[in-house]
Amino acid sequence: MLEGFQNIFRFSITLEEVILNLLVALLCGVLIAIFYRKTYTGPGYSNTYVNSIVLLSMITAIVIMVIGNNLARAFGLVGAMSIIRFRTAVKDIHDIIYIFFSLAIGMAAGVGFHSMAITGTLFIGLISFSLTKVNLKSLPKREYLLQFIYSGEEDAEISAYSETLEKYCKYSKLVNVKSIGDDGNLELSFYIRLKKPDMSANFIQELKSIQGVQHVNLFFDEEFF
Repeated sequence: MLEGFQNIFRFSITLEEVILNLLVALLCGVLIAIFYRKTYTGPGYSNTYVNSIVLLSMITAIVIMVIGNNLARAFGLVGAMSIIRFRTAVKDIHDIIYIFFSLAIGMAAGVGFHSMAITGTLFIGLISFSLTKVNLKSLPKREYLLQFIYSGEEDAEISAYSETLEKYCKYSKLVNVKSIGDDGNLELSFYIRLKKPDMSANFIQELKSIQGVQHVNLFFDEEFF
């Protein structure tokens, strides 16, 4: 029994096993990154995040290999990791899912379950890709928040920006009017649905060119809805 207990605190792994585990983690990490690129539909795609997915799977594999079956190392790493604080907020649940995806595959590669790591990567990745194609993962974003400051007083100017809204938007709904300063300036907020989302830049430029309209902002972030 004493010998069995001592085995808990012993850990050995060959250099070949380390390299093989890391190569499998790298391969799976690259596949996960490819699936992420194919399934991401949000507005803020980040190359840094994609690269981090690949590195995360490899780092997780190293952590698992370091721990092995050594309880002392496991508790030591838990204590070391507890002092780390991550301050970057992850808004999209899709990003969080892929973080856990990369962690799980890295763990499988780290303990030497290569077939499980590769099979799991392909299976989960293909399921995620399929859900995206049939629009079960997320609904397309339709409404946006438009804000601008209007300093004109004549009806002609109001008609001018109204015509621009009608030109580019399927519909527009005024949701807030706020007085700015003592000069009679108004901050107007609209919920709008663009006819062609890829024409948003032209839409903003045309609004800015209207006399009395300034500080035009078009928000795409879901937190405004």
